[in-house]
Amino acid sequence: MGEILRYDHVDISYNGKTVVRDISFSLEEGQILGIVGESGSGKSTLIRAAMGLLGPTGLVTRGDILYKGKTVVDISANERRRINGEEIAMVFQNAGSSFCPIRKVGDQLYESVKEHKRITREAFYSEAEELLGRLGFEDSRRILDSYPFELSGGMQQRVGIAAAMLLRPDLMLADEPTSALDVSVQKQAVEEMLLVRRQLGTAIVIVTHNIGVVGAMADQVLVMAHGECAEYGKTDQVLHHPREAYTKVLMDSVPRLRTG
Repeated sequence: MGEILRYDHVDISYNGKTVVRDISFSLEEGQILGIVGESGSGKSTLIRAAMGLLGPTGLVTRGDILYKGKTVVDISANERRRINGEEIAMVFQNAGSSFCPIRKVGDQLYESVKEHKRITREAFYSEAEELLGRLGFEDSRRILDSYPFELSGGMQQRVGIAAAMLLRPDLMLADEPTSALDVSVQKQAVEEMLLVRRQLGTAIVIVTHNIGVVGAMADQVLVMAHGECAEYGKTDQVLHHPREAYTKVLMDSVPRLRTG
């Protein structure tokens, strides 16, 4: 396996104020990294930087972010558009906010996929219906023919996860992808993301408050506190034998996904 993502002593700031400091980690092809920490610890900012989604006031001020050995901080807008979605996909915490409210879900997903590969509408709908079915929808075609406001928050989130998987990306960045889902659907979503990893070799970085999700998915864990790395290592070591006092407190205080 080769290295797909590396953060090398990365600092990130908004409006000149540093919010993420000296973060380093590496991720191999097909590996899963879980990023955990309290709200406001910089978790989402960290993964958004890899896709250039920091907004007009956000900036990587030190270090480098490498995707397949190439820096992503200074790549051109055209290369960014090609990579984002096709090679690197994002699952947002509130997937509903990324959909246009006056266009049907299927039309939006088809347009997104068509930007990156040649596919007929019929072939797209066949693939999308199958994927939505694996994410727990019994009426996938109705979902695709619906407007976003006709779907519940949990349904929108599952559609968002499916949207990220449709192009079979090499790297998937997931920002609290299961927080809007009930426990049984969380399990389905986790299993589907693991299936993508097994079948396609997709590497995943998942930001979550749910230690159960991390324990079920991740090969390694990065614990963040106040924008810095509190602990980083293999999942079993960090979750069950943490070295740092902050990690021990965090492990005892966050909700866990019941897998039994």
